[in-house]
Parts: sequence; structure tokens; C-alpha cells
Amino acid sequence: MTLRVTNTLSGEKEGFEPRDSDSVLLYYCGLTTSDPPHLGHARGWVHVDVMHRWLDWLGYDVHHVENFTDVNEKIVARVGEVGDSEADVARNYIQDVIRDMRSLNLKRADVYPRVSEHVPEIIDLVETLIDRGYAYEANGSVYFDVTEFEKYGDLSNQTVEELDAQGDPEERGEKRHPQDFALWKADGVAPADIAEHRHDGAAPAESACETAQTWDSPWGEGRPGWHVECSAMSMTHLDETLDIHVGGQDLVFPHHENEVAQSEAATGQQFANYWLHVGLLETKAEKMSSSLGNFATVEEAIAEHGLGVVRTFLLSTAYHSRATYSEGTMAEAADRFETLRRGYERAVEAADSVDAGTKVEDDDLREAVEAVREDVPRAMNDDFNTREALAALLELTNAVNRHVDGHDTYDYRGLRGAIEAFEEFGVDVLGLPLAEDEGDGGDVRLAEDLVELVLDVRESEREAGNYERADDLRDELAALGVEVQDSDDGPTYRLP
Repeated sequence: MTLRVTNTLSGEKEGFEPRDSDSVLLYYCGLTTSDPPHLGHARGWVHVDVMHRWLDWLGYDVHHVENFTDVNEKIVARVGEVGDSEADVARNYIQDVIRDMRSLNLKRADVYPRVSEHVPEIIDLVETLIDRGYAYEANGSVYFDVTEFEKYGDLSNQTVEELDAQGDPEERGEKRHPQDFALWKADGVAPADIAEHRHDGAAPAESACETAQTWDSPWGEGRPGWHVECSAMSMTHLDETLDIHVGGQDLVFPHHENEVAQSEAATGQQFANYWLHVGLLETKAEKMSSSLGNFATVEEAIAEHGLGVVRTFLLSTAYHSRATYSEGTMAEAADRFETLRRGYERAVEAADSVDAGTKVEDDDLREAVEAVREDVPRAMNDDFNTREALAALLELTNAVNRHVDGHDTYDYRGLRGAIEAFEEFGVDVLGLPLAEDEGDGGDVRLAEDLVELVLDVRESEREAGNYERADDLRDELAALGVEVQDSDDGPTYRLP
């Protein structure tokens, strides 16, 4: 049974064939770290996580890279709210992203590159594009000439003539064509660049812009353009040609179209063989987004519903379809997850009871185990259809319930097969915490409360000049796996 995926580049569902039959190069466009991560971000993360898990199940060695965009005008706009500089703001939100990734039970990527770490590679890529005639310098900025790349528009199914102008209006006088996009931006960030992104409580615009990061380049001091960053980071850590590039549907144009153009113009190779795009998460008929302020953060959602319900909700719709966040859809997810969790628990309890026999046979249960071992792979190989995979596991739950409710003695072998299927597909592939009692998240909150109490004591010791005792408390937390970081705004921590 061959994995088939919907490739945005062709608009067709295609059989998946990686360049190397033993490994897969997987890249996911990560966050611009200017706001708290929300469920719209989590939807992409969780689906990519399950893609990674399924490719593992198929036997591939998965090389998974996801970036952090830590250089961006939106980040500068938040200076004064969560940090005193662009770098501080990005660092704070990256810490939030890492915390939320761990709370969502995501498999770790091979590496999480940051733009600020890869400016030399970005400059090298821009120089290559200039040398090959695809880019030009204007007043210290560098632009990609879209008319020089014949396939421009293929990914988004557009022609250059149909496209609107790209970039800020101030740039257009420098560009050969309105559709050209910036690879390198001269100087730093101007107050006008952040005006629409500023919140109440932010630092004055001029002060915030003074903290924007810049770098020396052959064209003068400046900053990378947005699109070139992902090309440089993905090719640095994977290869010139990726097997799978995943991102949100709202990034097809201009971000991914521009990635294709600059990457292929620089290397002469196809940039990604399969483009997979995750549908938007909506609430009240609007896209959930930081800019609209209509989001639920990952932290809030898990605190309210628990990991199992959140993951079940996010996986209940196929990755490429739009999903809706509401009280109703969360209630449905809670019911599904509780049904699965209880079915797994009942199978374990019955198999481990004295009433589980070696000669009892329930054909219905055993057929259900055989069916789920066919149905889940069929669903997952059909474009990572998590909705159908969940449905198959729910059918297994029904069979377990019928068996336990209808028998005084139990089919041990049938129950063991059901338990293994739950663990293999529900836990290992879908990442659901079926074997864990999530409760209301009290264990995690208790740990957080205790850490914060110790940090309060530590701060008191430091204020009293007892620095040795304060250091001892930090060391004791470190020994327990709690990472403490001091900043001007006070200490932050990460649980193990």
C-alpha cells in the first residue's frame, strides 16, 4: 500500500516517492515569533507531527526541520511588551513555542534553525542570485526579478501579469517590476514599518526600531527579506531538493511561491517535490490569527481541555481541509477522546483480570483487530487521513465494549491485540495520551506552582544579598531538570 499525498504543485493526489528510498527530507515553515502560539499554529504542528510519525511507521529515516523567524517587523512592534529589544521579544516567544510544542506531545525536529543564526547563508544565497542574473541591487536593497524566472506562479497557479505588487509602497520606486520581492532590505526598521502591528503598552516606535537587528553585507547594512530565510535555512540543514515542504494554505502565495523561485534560480534544481498545505483553523467564520485577536492560545486550550482532547480535535479534520474551533467541535472531540481512552482502559483492565482466559475466543473482537490493522494504514496512506484513522480506532473501541459487556470471561489474545493496536496507532502514530490520566492538568499546574514558589524564595534571597543561597536554589531546580533563565523582567523556567 503506497502513501499518496495531495501535491499543491500539481493539484493532484500523487504516489509518494522520496529521492532516497530510505529517508525523507521534511521541512515545515515555522512561526514568526511575535505573538503567543495559538491553536491555528498548533493545527499545523500536530498534523506535521503525525506526518513525521507515519513516515517513521513506514520505515523511513525522517529528517525534519522547522524554523523560527526571529527577525521581523512584527517582532520589533512588540518591544516594550515582552522584551526590551527585537532579540528579547523573539527569545521570549520562542520559549513559549518550545513549551507549547512539548505540551502537545510533538516529536522533536532534527533542528529548529533561527534566521538570526543564518545571515551568512542568506547573504551567500543572495549573492548567488545576483551572479546568476535573477536579482539586482538598488540603493542598498536587493530584489528578485520575477520576470527572469520562467516558472514563477506555477505553485499558486498564477501568471506574473495577474499578480499584485509585492512589498511596501516605498520600495516600488526602486524595483524594476512591482511584483519583484525583497531579498535584502537596506538599513533597519522605520517607525512606519511597525505602525499597524503595535499594541497598547509597546515602547515608542522610534525606540523600538532602534533595537532592530541589522548586519553588514556587500550592499551595506541591512536585514534579510522574509522569503529568502526559509530557502537558506532549509537548504543548509537538509538539501537543495526537499522531499516534502509543508506550510499553511495562507502561505502558498507569496511566501512559498517566492521560496520556489529563489531556490531553484540559485541551484538549478527542483526545490521541493511535494508541497503539502494545512487548511486554516476558523472561529466564528474567521481565520484564527494573532492579527485579528480571535485566537485561543495553546496553553489556554490544554489547560481547559487537556492534551488528548486538543489533539483529537486537531486531528478530527483532514490536514488540507478547513477546520472550525467552537464549543461544539471541542465537545465532540472530548467525547471521541474519552471514548477511545475508556476503550483502551477497558481492554487493559479485562486483559489483566483473572477472567481473561486462554481458550476464550471472540470472533467479533478478533475481526475488529484485523480490521483496524488494515483500516488505519489505508487511511494514513490516503494523504494522512487522520479523521478516518480515528474512526477506525473508534470501531475497535466498540468491539472492545461489546466484548467486555457481553462476556463473563474474556478473550485474552483478542484483547491483547486490541491493546497493541491502540498503542501502535492511537499512541505512537496519532500521539494520543490513551495510557495517561490527564485529569484536569493538576499535576502540571502543581509542579508549576511549586517551581514558582521556589523562585519567589530565590528572589527574596537575592534581594537580601544571600546570593550563595539563591544560587543553591537554582542548582537544586536544575538537578530536578528545571531550566531557569534570568532576564531583566525576572526569571523564567522550563519544566522537564
